[in-house]
Amino acid sequence: MKLHYSPTSPYARKALAVAKHHGLAIELVASNPSQNPAHLLAVNPLCKIPSLETDDGVALNDSPIICEYLDHLGQGPKLFPAPGPARWRALALAALTDGILDAAVPRRGQQAFPMDEGRSAMVGRFQSAMSRTVDALEGVDLSGPLDIGKLGVVVALGYLDFRYAQEPWRPGHPKLEAFYAEQMKNPIFSETAPPPA
Repeated sequence: MKLHYSPTSPYARKALAVAKHHGLAIELVASNPSQNPAHLLAVNPLCKIPSLETDDGVALNDSPIICEYLDHLGQGPKLFPAPGPARWRALALAALTDGILDAAVPRRGQQAFPMDEGRSAMVGRFQSAMSRTVDALEGVDLSGPLDIGKLGVVVALGYLDFRYAQEPWRPGHPKLEAFYAEQMKNPIFSETAPPPA
């Protein structure tokens, strides 16, 4: 298997964390989507990362699908619960944390452009969504075994540390802070953290 990724991509980090959780061997292919590399375009016409080339030649091009596929292959404790209430809770939490990233990543991209009224309103909307969702996560029960939702919490909070250190999320969120600190002891998170700025 080949994973087209960037060490700074939180979406790619999720896939790497799932692979490490299961001890799966994956060949990493560094890719910068903004440069439209031919090796990435060959497997993903959207030119987005992560993209996974499976051993049987299938291209999987979205992090939730990649994560579920890797969890399906793995022999360790499953991160995607079996159908039932636990699965819906995990997927709902994963969607919330993807929402943080879906606001945080494009918000950062807007910094390169002049801040006119429309762009300022859009950035404010992204910032509000990020803040509200972190507030909501403080009230979520994060006890129990690791699942794809809790994995997403760690990755999203890690991305906020990485790209938005000037807007610390820890104040007012003691439960999240304790959860994050404990989870960062797990090599699947400590070994996939983005490089220092």
